[in-house]
Amino acid sequence: MRKIYTVPLGLLGAGAATFGYASVIERNWFRLRRFDVPVLQPGRPSVKILHISDAHLTPGRSRLIRWVRSLDALEPDLVVNTGDTLSHRDAIGPFLDALGPLLDRPGVFVYGSNDLYSPVFKNPLRYIWRTSKADYKRHRREPDLPYRELGSSLQAAGWLDLNNRIGRLKVGELDVEFGGIDDSHINRDRYDKVAGPVDPQADIHLGVMHSPEPRNLDRFTADGYDLLLAGHTHGGQVCVPFYGALATNCGIDRPRVKGLHRHRGSWLHVSAGLGTSPTAPMRFCCPPEASLLTLVPR
Repeated sequence: MRKIYTVPLGLLGAGAATFGYASVIERNWFRLRRFDVPVLQPGRPSVKILHISDAHLTPGRSRLIRWVRSLDALEPDLVVNTGDTLSHRDAIGPFLDALGPLLDRPGVFVYGSNDLYSPVFKNPLRYIWRTSKADYKRHRREPDLPYRELGSSLQAAGWLDLNNRIGRLKVGELDVEFGGIDDSHINRDRYDKVAGPVDPQADIHLGVMHSPEPRNLDRFTADGYDLLLAGHTHGGQVCVPFYGALATNCGIDRPRVKGLHRHRGSWLHVSAGLGTSPTAPMRFCCPPEASLLTLVPR
């Protein structure tokens, strides 16, 4: 009888230990990734971009709030937030507290679907064969999170709203042109509003979006953007050792689910994000992250 129960109990114990690690340890094991991106003209001074994404913040995430606040010590020249900031109606104050002194630095932002719609439980296995995009078409009509208040708070600090907009900022000694789109995952992207060749007078051109859908990546690249920044994928969130992400939840291919890669003539950085949905609070072989991208001469 002991032998009959040994294997099932062992598997149950291993599963419980894995879930505990993924939901308690790795979910709070924040990492900073660093990349040099060779996009500047020779002789131009380097600049540092702090890329944050997918905080999915709830008021109780004190470790996440403290860690993000500590990133100001990196002295970035620019902060880029690629969306899915909220997971609770009362999370705007905690997020602004997390940014803290980063709000005094130049910044830009776009929205993700979870800035508008509160999280609901979904079977996580579905992401292996489909994305969650259809869920919003069928069930989510009116936004129930205060995304406009989030945007107003960030704009009050001087950050640019790039949801289907073009903008411009002085970043360090560089004149930076931005093009941004709202979230394609819920069909709020309107690339036609920002379409057209970049201004050659700018020193660098950045394309900002939440979900890295290839159809939009192609258009940014065709218009001459040097670096594209996105989030949304969570890096797969649950990955298999020596294989990687099981799913991307969008049109991007698995090898580019996170990190710095090429997309035709542009560089593409996809953040694995800082958080998780409260309905799936775990990460495995994919720690939460922010990235420091240093733009350097080609």
